Amino acid sequence: MINNMLATPVINIKGIGPKIAENLGKKGVRTVEDLLYFLPVKYIDRRHMSKIGLIEERQRVNLIARVIRYRSLFYRHARKKGFEAVVGDETGQISLKWFQWFPQYLKNVCRKGNILFLSGEVTRFGSSLQMVHPEITILDEEPDVAEHTKIVPIYSEVEGIKQGALRKIIAQVVTDYGEDIESVVPAGIESSENLSTLRSSLFSLHFPDDYLEGGRTRSPFLERIILEEYVTFQSALLIRKREVESEKGIRFCSDGGYYNTFLEGLDFELTAAQQRVAAEINDDMVSDKPMNRLLQGDVGSGKTVCAVLAALRAVDSGYQVAFMAPTEILAEQHYLTAHKVLEIMNIPVVLLRGSLGRERNSILKKISEGAITVVVGTHAVIQQDVKFRDLGLVIIDEQHRFGVLQRKLLKDKGLTPDVLMMTATPIPRTLSMVVYGDLDVSLIDEMPKGRQKIRTKVYTEKNKDVVYEMVGKEIREGRQAYIVYPLVEESEKMELLNATEMADHLQKAVFPSFKVGLLHGRMKAEEKEDVMLKFKNKAIDILVCTTVIEVGIDVPNATMIVVEHAERFGLSQLHQLRGRVGRGIHPSQCVLVAGEKKTGIAAKRLKIMEETTDGFRIAEEDMRIRGVGDMLGVRQSGIPKFRAGDIIRDMDIMLRARKIAGTMLDQAREKDTARLKGIISKRWNNELNFSDIA
Repeated sequence: MINNMLATPVINIKGIGPKIAENLGKKGVRTVEDLLYFLPVKYIDRRHMSKIGLIEERQRVNLIARVIRYRSLFYRHARKKGFEAVVGDETGQISLKWFQWFPQYLKNVCRKGNILFLSGEVTRFGSSLQMVHPEITILDEEPDVAEHTKIVPIYSEVEGIKQGALRKIIAQVVTDYGEDIESVVPAGIESSENLSTLRSSLFSLHFPDDYLEGGRTRSPFLERIILEEYVTFQSALLIRKREVESEKGIRFCSDGGYYNTFLEGLDFELTAAQQRVAAEINDDMVSDKPMNRLLQGDVGSGKTVCAVLAALRAVDSGYQVAFMAPTEILAEQHYLTAHKVLEIMNIPVVLLRGSLGRERNSILKKISEGAITVVVGTHAVIQQDVKFRDLGLVIIDEQHRFGVLQRKLLKDKGLTPDVLMMTATPIPRTLSMVVYGDLDVSLIDEMPKGRQKIRTKVYTEKNKDVVYEMVGKEIREGRQAYIVYPLVEESEKMELLNATEMADHLQKAVFPSFKVGLLHGRMKAEEKEDVMLKFKNKAIDILVCTTVIEVGIDVPNATMIVVEHAERFGLSQLHQLRGRVGRGIHPSQCVLVAGEKKTGIAAKRLKIMEETTDGFRIAEEDMRIRGVGDMLGVRQSGIPKFRAGDIIRDMDIMLRARKIAGTMLDQAREKDTARLKGIISKRWNNELNFSDIA
């Protein structure tokens, strides 16, 4: 049974009115259970406090002092701004100084009369003692004698409620409801894994007996809380995986004319990695278990060939194929690639997009009758009024997770196709166990023979003439180039160069003797196809474009790509764009043109691009810079927001949690699994889209 007491709304708790309840809600705290897991961000150790009059230079001390005054400073000799506050207790005064600071924050904290808890190293400036960049916390009032002997938890600030009042509310909730907390981990496994109880760990975090480095290092109590959430999450993935595997899937034929014809007609040899992955996909498809596989590989590693082979295996067996991409632009790119391959073999393929007009009904009729074998589009190809005669395989491209709700939609249509997902954004292998824990993962970790290394160099706007000279040199040597801009047209909101105006400028003023073409996402599919065909046939020397070329473009003679305003792009996107070159026999280069006023993070991204072309290392760095949620997209990746865990920091706990979750499910009886599903659904239904398994 799920404990309903923990679902009590916070507004029912003494001391919480409507406004505070609303502000707690902004922090994701809406129930008693949320309050129990509203963990301290740090602790104040008041057992070892100092008095200002007794401290000495080079000591690290804890102080409680009242603000006397503050002021802004300017040090002329160093041309540096600063901020100073003077604080005091009954024994003396000391100066606090900051040289990296947010003015409004410090002015609020250092308001005259505020009582502060301070922690830091004491240094000397002239004849006076000071603390530079101390840790600082506003206290509600002078602590009483008892408070001097405590380790006090400090919680994330909630508007409208002071720390002291918040501590009292949480302390009361822990006392009244702490015994109602139940672990998803059975007592037997808890014992065999030497785990402390969930209740005792929560209690110790809110009422520590010893100092805990909250937010910096993991205490054993915090590790137990993290493990609980990770076990719940991994259980969700494993339940999903096992339920899919228990379904009856399609057993595709193990041999076929289209499949063999395509393989025999290739003018290159598959890499060992491609052969291995193709075999893994093939094994899935010829079995009667539903395929639920992720194909992961770097830009240019040859994923498309493996996807085409999977599609042909389905077509050989008399089934239809749906190819889904996250946007219409990417769907169009895949359509251009697919129909060149498939129509040679007289396999009907169509791009299903929103602007088909009167043609749409005719196309839908042909799909329902099976006259169209391969349908390319966004996720809408399996929704709304689209009916397949025999859908056997769904292929999903970059950044689009095939969630349970889509699988449920297919089930409701009476369809149980095999599913192959692809991503050209590699992530660290340990993390892939987390993100894609409900899938089988295939990895292409080898580049095709002859794939050229790409030299990457960052230039600033003032070096634009040098960049243009480099482009001109490539064209004169018979090569081609891309120049990428972030915008299609001029924007009033952003002072950025745009593709439309720059294509005209480059043709008339910079490269009058070369042919400049324009490609962007607002063009009609036929126009895009015409431009790309001209570029591939060398009728266009320089293709000015937006990120519409990010995937699906393969022009071996293009040896240079210039990305304007490169500081505006993320690492993964820059890596994808760079992958458009280096596809032929000639050395290739990627030039990143950045503005003078780029941020420190942007500069770090660009430096990484110069240092490596390894997609896995780039993904790791991207994850460190942006965090997992921003990098992958929480909804797209299937990763929920954890209350306590940090996936990068706590990967070891995640791997342990997966092992425990597997053991739990192996030992679980039907009622145990039902209870676990209920907990998962209650905790993460909206984020994990688990509505069809609860």
